[in-house]
Amino acid sequence: MVRRTKRLGTAVLAGFLVVSALVGCAAKGESPQGVSAPVAVTDAPTDAPADEATGEPSPSVSAVESMGAAPSSSATPTKKPTKKPTRTAPKPLAVAKPPTETQVPPAPPKPAPSSCKPTYKGTQASRAEVKAALTDAAGRTYWPTSAPDIKVPLTLLKATAWQESGWQSNIYACDGGVGLMQVMPGTATWMNQRFEKSYEIDAYRDNAYLGATYLAWATKYIGDMYFESDYRLDPALCTAELNSCLINAVIAAYNFGHGAVAQEGKPLAIPNPSYVRNVRALMTECVCLDY
Repeated sequence: MVRRTKRLGTAVLAGFLVVSALVGCAAKGESPQGVSAPVAVTDAPTDAPADEATGEPSPSVSAVESMGAAPSSSATPTKKPTKKPTRTAPKPLAVAKPPTETQVPPAPPKPAPSSCKPTYKGTQASRAEVKAALTDAAGRTYWPTSAPDIKVPLTLLKATAWQESGWQSNIYACDGGVGLMQVMPGTATWMNQRFEKSYEIDAYRDNAYLGATYLAWATKYIGDMYFESDYRLDPALCTAELNSCLINAVIAAYNFGHGAVAQEGKPLAIPNPSYVRNVRALMTECVCLDY
């Protein structure tokens, strides 16, 4: 037991001397032969992106621009897509051509006194029934031979009916206007003769057809005189000038009559700008569009 104790003490002393030597070398910044130097440890996160350490290039120009940054001056500019030219309508002729339609409807009557109140007869059609009648009228072809491309937009019909009667099918105005589209009896008689129809003015479906027929007739009449037979009733073709497009002229004629809008040898006129603006606004903002 005594001999083993002496050998243990000798081994402990030898180990102590080796450790002391290593510590002394480390303090002087030296590494003993056969001993590797410690690896430096940094505080960088272990999940850092690889491109940060390797100096990868910055995102492409398109990626930078998508985040709202301006592209660098060295970036190759991308080609902008060529904007397709929009189709334009011809400007109205300064002097109207002779009308191709020699048969014209009667002039509208004088306005009734403001104190006069409208009357009502019969049963009023529901909104669903009125909508169906106007939709049917908008889908019809009124000039199958000479101008089959003439169509009356449904939004125009809905807006005009709302402006004229508030979609009341059984209303009779003091100036003689009847029903949904406020058709004048004389105009209804003329339309039936001109287009060989037998529409009844006090039936709401026929009333819708009569109103649409007049709009279609005015489209051809004014389109031939001022717009080189371009019959598009498209609000996108209009400018700030009310007399710049066919749809404004047709709306004006519905209210004031064709003779106040289109006259041979004279420029196109819009004598009722407030009415035209109201109908145009109703074409996009009327509550009736959702019925």
